[in-house]
Amino acid sequence: MQNSINSIIIVDMSASPTCRIHLVRHGTTTLNVENRYRGRLDVDLDEQGWEDARRAARELAGTGLAAVYSSPLQRARDTAQTVADAAGLAVIEDVDGLVNLDYGQWNALTPDEASAHDAEAYERYKTFAAGARCPGGESLDEAADRMVAALLEIGARHPGQQISAVSHAAMVRLALVRATDAPRALWRLPLPNGSITVFDVVDGRLVPVGDIDRSCTSAA
Repeated sequence: MQNSINSIIIVDMSASPTCRIHLVRHGTTTLNVENRYRGRLDVDLDEQGWEDARRAARELAGTGLAAVYSSPLQRARDTAQTVADAAGLAVIEDVDGLVNLDYGQWNALTPDEASAHDAEAYERYKTFAAGARCPGGESLDEAADRMVAALLEIGARHPGQQISAVSHAAMVRLALVRATDAPRALWRLPLPNGSITVFDVVDGRLVPVGDIDRSCTSAA
């Protein structure tokens, strides 16, 4: 039987080998408000960010989470701890594979500034073109590979259970492109801070749950 609470579907998965992952985008920071790339910068949640975290925690509180995982960056860890507290879990576990895309020389820049810095690289980034890489940072394909690998590894630990993981917008978007037939050029779909994207890990595959809005956004 399935029940809907605050748009989250509660499912008894104990008889299934499937792991359900509720993938949360961390709460808002001042650099989000300024639409600047955060990358690996350790930026704290702002007041709205804490509310984003509490909202996600409320939505997930009735799902029976068995564990909460997080990117090692503090904005993600604080969001994850808020989710864990609401679920009655004392410990969160950092997973390096969930960390944000390394934006390299684009860290703390706006999209316009990044484009001015290297227009060709930025156009390749925007469209997720083959070989797209942030100058001095990480390739999008490499980031997508490690994100999917991290989610599959987490899923393998929790057959028949539901868990939450907290990561970053770029990483959630890259996972969605890898797990669907979405065009790579539309990878930057709208993804609000504190939003929850649901995946099942089934037979070593990452499967999105529910409808995905594939419209493009210009957000950082």
